[in-house]
Amino acid sequence: MGMSGGLSTGGRGGRRSRSKRQPMSEINMTPMVDVMLVLLIIFMVSAPLMTVGVPLDLPKTQAKALNADTQPITISVQADGKVYIQESEVQPDAIVEQLRAISQTGYEERIFVRADQSADYGTVMRVMARISAAGYTNIGLVTAQDAQS
Repeated sequence: MGMSGGLSTGGRGGRRSRSKRQPMSEINMTPMVDVMLVLLIIFMVSAPLMTVGVPLDLPKTQAKALNADTQPITISVQADGKVYIQESEVQPDAIVEQLRAISQTGYEERIFVRADQSADYGTVMRVMARISAAGYTNIGLVTAQDAQS
């Protein structure tokens, strides 16, 4: 029943094993997450700036925004009476022909009419009447949200 007077080696024989460093086989996700967050911020900032390019001063309302799956056709009426489909100017008499040319779903196509608040009411109504008389039934007026709401 004797005790040995030496130091305990922990079962390794008193030597530390010298292991060579193995290459790390894990993927560092931090840089990829950082890049994705930066891209998310860029797209969140730039998305509101990607609206139709015809500058208008839209009237203000307290209506809520609509959710939509597809991009509608946008017709813009400027204060001086010029009419645009998407971003190209069109004569008021040629609106229906242009709509038929770019319409993907026929008469079920959603059409948004944007008019400057100082545009002539008669001009806006003539544009809407032409669209409606051609058979398009899904027509909406676009306004800006009122800052007071």
